[in-house]
Amino acid sequence: MKPNIGIVNALIRLTLGFTLLSWTTSRLSRRPYKDSSIFLGLMGALKVAEGITRFCPLRTLMIHVKNTMNMNTIQMEMKKRIILRKVKRRA
Repeated sequence: MKPNIGIVNALIRLTLGFTLLSWTTSRLSRRPYKDSSIFLGLMGALKVAEGITRFCPLRTLMIHVKNTMNMNTIQMEMKKRIILRKVKRRA
């Protein structure tokens, strides 16, 4: 896993993750039957893990999708050029 977020971004994720985890812990101690608190706790743990490893899987996914879309655009442009050349040759 290659880090794909910077130091400042990692520190922000750690801070927000620990804040969310502590808030969730205090909320679960008062109302342990709330499922939304468990979900928020998992999200906080995810942000802490992202901050420690400096790797965000969603960012990698978005970069991959963007590159795929660019390749599709390039392929479409190439197909258009080939079709235009064929039309010009026939005319």
